[in-house]
Amino acid sequence: MQHIKLGTRGSRLALWQAQYTVDCLKRACPDTSIETVIIKTKGDKILDVPLSRIGDKGLFTSEIETELLDGKIDMAVHSLKDLPSQLAPGVCLAAVLKREDPRDVLLSVKGYRLAGLPPQAILGTSSLRRIAQLKSVRPDVRIVELRGNVETRIRKMQEQNLDGIILAYAGVKRLGFESYVTDFISPDIILPAVGQGVIAIEAREDDLATRHCLDIVNDMSSYMQISAERAFLKELQGGCQVPI
Repeated sequence: MQHIKLGTRGSRLALWQAQYTVDCLKRACPDTSIETVIIKTKGDKILDVPLSRIGDKGLFTSEIETELLDGKIDMAVHSLKDLPSQLAPGVCLAAVLKREDPRDVLLSVKGYRLAGLPPQAILGTSSLRRIAQLKSVRPDVRIVELRGNVETRIRKMQEQNLDGIILAYAGVKRLGFESYVTDFISPDIILPAVGQGVIAIEAREDDLATRHCLDIVNDMSSYMQISAERAFLKELQGGCQVPI
């Protein structure tokens, strides 16, 4: 029986995605045992600074890739949008799971839809991509920089009396917070991040046994979509400091 160590961050969403991956792998490779290993990243440790000001690519992935290359884990599970366009040497994007709806959504305890936001509405987000696109259609909107997991951002929205926050629908759905969603934002207004809604699995390039198992769970349609998106991102050298 093959034993696989799966590396992941420790947030509730990351653990949901890791467990979902484990379930998919067990169906595909029933003779495989899988152990989940939680790894803390730089992005998990720095919580009081907007991502765009930290500047590093791979804020939520570098430490996990290091463990993978050192052989301490056999695969790494990420939100694909967190992965830099250039992976570490010796690592490959071995599989992606079927893509969830990639759109951004507005969450508002006040019940606002995007088109119905009042003048000078206050919205929470720390994404340069979201801010730039939102400001192009609603320059009057005021932005409060907001970091943290989904639960934390919803709590901050309530505590700070914000008119709403903007998040990726995939994470909201996976954690069961869909009741807070008041509007799905058209990609014509806010284009989703590259790879948004996709769970990505990295492996070592030379680990053929693990890669064989991952080949079985790979969703080829999603893989082709994100390959095109990531090629675009790589050409533009995008990252947290660029509103792409």
